Amino acid sequence: QVQLVESGGGLVQAGGSLRLSCVASGRTTTTTPMAWFRQALGKEREFVAGVARILGIESTTYTDSVKGRFTISRDIGKNTMYLEMNSLKPEDTAVYYCAAATRYGTSRTADYYDYWGQGTQVTVSS
Repeated sequence: QVQLVESGGGLVQAGGSLRLSCVASGRTTTTTPMAWFRQALGKEREFVAGVARILGIESTTYTDSVKGRFTISRDIGKNTMYLEMNSLKPEDTAVYYCAAATRYGTSRTADYYDYWGQGTQVTVSS
């Protein structure tokens, strides 16, 4: 019932920036928790950042490795979530996935999320 489509990935040099977008369609609400995950070649999918409306306030959380460099946000009116990535490093190279849950609040666990996009490739060269 929910479809997610990511865009904005590409090739960038170390220190550069990219902005990822995730457009959600279907039966989402303003309280739908959403998150960005990433999966590097040969590695497990890992949590990057999440956003959820809790008690009427948009709350965000980040994994330590991207804190201060990445910013998650969303435009409820456009049903679009963003990930602004600055000061990119080669270790940020991965397929980035958009996810949404039917529950309340964010989680760092992939199994928490019910809907997933197909991913967008981010490659950071040194």
